[in-house]
Amino acid sequence: MKNGLVIADAGPIFSLAIIDKLELLNHLFDEIKISKAVWKEITLDKSTEFYYNIEQFFKPKVLSIKGFNELTFVMDYGESESVILYKELNADFLLIDDKKARKIAENFDIECIGTLGILSVVKDKGLINDLRPIFKTFLENNRYYSIKLLNKLLERHNELKIKHKA
Repeated sequence: MKNGLVIADAGPIFSLAIIDKLELLNHLFDEIKISKAVWKEITLDKSTEFYYNIEQFFKPKVLSIKGFNELTFVMDYGESESVILYKELNADFLLIDDKKARKIAENFDIECIGTLGILSVVKDKGLINDLRPIFKTFLENNRYYSIKLLNKLLERHNELKIKHKA
């Protein structure tokens, strides 16, 4: 069973693109949409090796918000448009990693999930074998996840922890 409509923010899109796993979203959700602000964010750097995959995957999923964006004073442009789009479309989930923005979104009664939550679910469903190599790739590519949190998930899934770098 899929989980309805998800609105995706830029951070998780980059994280999933780096590990070439954007298609996992299709396994979990009936529909995926992004705001125009997020589209601008994720297509800014055309030189990245994963740009083409991002563009192909998300181009047909871009929507403009109808209302005024009154949230830019509390979160960045992409995050704020994602929250507004979630509300306008009555979405089921907001895919967002930024801790501060997520807290704000949750205060609006928005159901949030992050990249690590997605990966934990797909691991439970058997769609990926191991989290550890994915987490190592995140760290090598400067995706900012707490080692403590990564290790907590690795432990939950009976995988070897990642050693802290001194």
